[in-house]
Amino acid sequence: MRIAVLALQGAFIEHEQVLQRLGVESFEVRQKKDWLQKKDGLILPGGESTVQMRLLRELDLLEPVRQSIREGLPVFGTCAGMILLSEGHLGTMDIRVRRNAYGRQLGSFNAVGKVAEVGDDIPMTFIRAPYIEDILSDKCRSLAEVNGHIVAARQGKQLAAAFHPELTSDDRMHRYFIQLTS
Repeated sequence: MRIAVLALQGAFIEHEQVLQRLGVESFEVRQKKDWLQKKDGLILPGGESTVQMRLLRELDLLEPVRQSIREGLPVFGTCAGMILLSEGHLGTMDIRVRRNAYGRQLGSFNAVGKVAEVGDDIPMTFIRAPYIEDILSDKCRSLAEVNGHIVAARQGKQLAAAFHPELTSDDRMHRYFIQLTS
């Protein structure tokens, strides 16, 4: 199994480290030739969604990534990666997202909660985090809420989380994503 990790900006190394601990091979996507490698899934990391979208366009990766996801490539988007999957961006997931919903960097916080299909007591690190304002179709479903806001969802083989599971020692979110690639 090989997982592509978008490595244009943001917290991509931490995802690679989790995959390595789980014995899963990964590689970084920095340009179009990287994207052409065989892959079983894709991680869209946290970071700055505006910068990531601009770089996807400039590097001619936007449409190939969008098309692969629409054709069924499993994808896990965390924080900015969740924004990328949403309406108005890649638009592959039927979600409307509110960017920086919890405020500036000082509004960052940790929580523990239940993520349906994953488990209880999942540690959640929120950094200038978005949340899902609305699920736009019955193809998509909420997996977790914090303070009345949807913070994780799944649509087919697309998994989105407003938090950063790669910044904790709990690897259950990554294990769940790996199951989606099978």
